[in-house]
Amino acid sequence: MQNIDSTQLLQETLTSTAQEVSIYEMIGQGGWFGSTILVILFILFLFAIYLFVERYLSIKKSSHSDPNFIHNIRDLVHDGKINAAVELCRRTHTPEARMIEKGILRIGRPLKEISDSIENRGKLEVYKLEKNINYLATISGAAPMIGFLGTVVGMIMSFAEIANTPGQVDPKLLSSGIYIAMFTTAAGLIVGISAYLFYNFLVMKVNKSVHQMESTVTDFLDVLNEPIN
Repeated sequence: MQNIDSTQLLQETLTSTAQEVSIYEMIGQGGWFGSTILVILFILFLFAIYLFVERYLSIKKSSHSDPNFIHNIRDLVHDGKINAAVELCRRTHTPEARMIEKGILRIGRPLKEISDSIENRGKLEVYKLEKNINYLATISGAAPMIGFLGTVVGMIMSFAEIANTPGQVDPKLLSSGIYIAMFTTAAGLIVGISAYLFYNFLVMKVNKSVHQMESTVTDFLDVLNEPIN
């Protein structure tokens, strides 16, 4: 009796294993609409990753600054070596250096004009740092909605199968709609949450860079107000 039970259990296990399908097959059973939704979400996910990596590397590169930069500028300005100060800014490839360069080129003019020139350049530098980040915010909001669209369509398909099937409903008839609903919902949430985290992380990095730029500009304006010995 025990041998028969063991053999039966083994047969049931093998049958269950044979009936298992891969995730690709499950996606395929969702029909052309479900597959289209998932392809769109996958493309959005890849685009979000690309934007995150590209912006992160760019912001990280811009945030590297020489702690002695402003001190060297101070010494050159006080010594009257304006051209050398400009050249130092051009060799230092950071947003702060490009902003300070605008200010140095206007030394001798009213301090308000110098400050406005630096501020205008700063707006351009901030725009460069924030470039394309808003796409991540768009993806974080759009991806769950796209996934939810797949969910709604999947449920409509399920109820349509029920309405068009006379007598007792076979659960297999509902599998296509259920696949669409479950897979697109999960995929949309994964893409949306990932893009949301990417976006907020990059915004934090940009804010840190902007604060660093403002601090450097303030130090430079203090240099212009210092009495020259």
